Amino acid sequence: MKVYTLTGDKGTTALVGGQRVDKDCMRVEAYGTIDELNSHIGVLATLLGNCDQASRDMIFNIQNQLFSLGAYLATEDADEKSPVYGLGDDNVRALENRIDIMQENLPPMKSFVLPGGCPAAAHADVCRTVARRAERRIITLSHNAAVNPLALRYINRLSDFFFVLSRWLNVQAGTPEVLWQK
Repeated sequence: MKVYTLTGDKGTTALVGGQRVDKDCMRVEAYGTIDELNSHIGVLATLLGNCDQASRDMIFNIQNQLFSLGAYLATEDADEKSPVYGLGDDNVRALENRIDIMQENLPPMKSFVLPGGCPAAAHADVCRTVARRAERRIITLSHNAAVNPLALRYINRLSDFFFVLSRWLNVQAGTPEVLWQK
């Protein structure tokens, strides 16, 4: 199977179901940003090194869940009642549970924390900001097409997860957080 099909050479792409749309339409922007986030998470996974297995498993699960979310967003006739196959409320709860576990080992926040620290933590911050952009793209899509509320709930919680993961990775590495200086 060839990777190049020549069908997108004029600036269009096919959605799930075959409908052709411009490559810069809101739906493509939404699932394209999810794809970008998934790529950044792949980089983060390589930076985790000897991190605990629970964190590695969580990252792998998130990547699979983002594929499911991307497929849902790439489906023209999906609406707010359409299921996001492979993604459910239990996945949101799993993110919340992991956030709670990591926060048990973090100092309380007394100031804004600047992105950075050890390489893995710095890249977790990149994942957080791309997740926030994905959330904005999904919201934009939702103004013109029905979107399952789970998609927004999941991506919102995911950005929280990456924020806490970044802090946690710095603590694990013994790297002090850099606090915002007013």
